[in-house]
Amino acid sequence: MISLFLKEIRGFFSSLTAYLVIAVFLLLNSLFLWLFPNAFNLLDSGYASIEGLFLIAPWVFMFLIPAITMRMFADENKAGTLEFLLTKPLTDTQIILAKFFAGFVLVLFSILPTLIYFYTIYELGNPVGNIDVGGTLGSYVGLFFLAAGYVAIGLFASALSDNQIISFILASLLAFVFYFGFDQLADLQLLGSLDLFILNLGVNYHYTSMSRGVIDSRDVLYFLSLITVFVLATRLILQSRKWD
Repeated sequence: MISLFLKEIRGFFSSLTAYLVIAVFLLLNSLFLWLFPNAFNLLDSGYASIEGLFLIAPWVFMFLIPAITMRMFADENKAGTLEFLLTKPLTDTQIILAKFFAGFVLVLFSILPTLIYFYTIYELGNPVGNIDVGGTLGSYVGLFFLAAGYVAIGLFASALSDNQIISFILASLLAFVFYFGFDQLADLQLLGSLDLFILNLGVNYHYTSMSRGVIDSRDVLYFLSLITVFVLATRLILQSRKWD
C-alpha cells in the first residue's frame, strides 16, 4: 500500500498536475482575497479575518479536486493496467486508500501555503494578533475534512468510467450536490420534519459548523461516514470489474 501511495505521489509531482493544482488554487484565492474588489477582499473588509478563504475554497476545490482524481482509476482502466493492479498482493480497499491518501496529500500541499494569509492578517491586526485563532483553526480542520470528502467522491467517479472528462464532470456534479444541493432542497421546506434531516446530509451544514471553531463529534462523524460510503462504493465498482 505504501509503495502504491508513493507511486501516486511521484506520478503527481513528475508531471504538471501537482504544480498546476497548487498554483491555480493559490492564484484564485489570492486574487479574490487580496486584489479583486469584492466581499471577500481581506484588506477592504475592515476586520482581521480570513473567513473569505473558507468561503471560496470549497467552490475552487469542487473543480480542482476532480481534476486530481479523474485519472486515478480512469487512466488505469483505459490503459488496461487496472486488472494488473488488482492482481497485486493488495486488497481493493488498500488500493483505494493508497490513491485516496495520495490525492489528499496533494490537496494538503495546496492548503498549507494559505497559512501565509493567516500570518499576514495576524500581523496586520490592530492590535497585532487581533484575530479569532480558534475559529480559524476550526475552519482549517473543516476544510481538511471537506477536501477529504471531495477526494473520496472523485475516486468513486473515476472508478465509474475510463473517460477522464466524464469522471471529472460526474465528480464535480456530486461535489456540488453534496455541498450545495441538499441545502437548497431543505430550504424549499417541502418535506416538513424531514427538511432538517436533508440539511444534515449536506456537506455545507457540517463544514459551516466546524468553521465556528467548535469541533463537534457529529460533524467529524459525518465526514468520516461520507468518506467511508464513497470508499466502499468505489470498492464495489472494482469488485464488479473482477466479476466481469
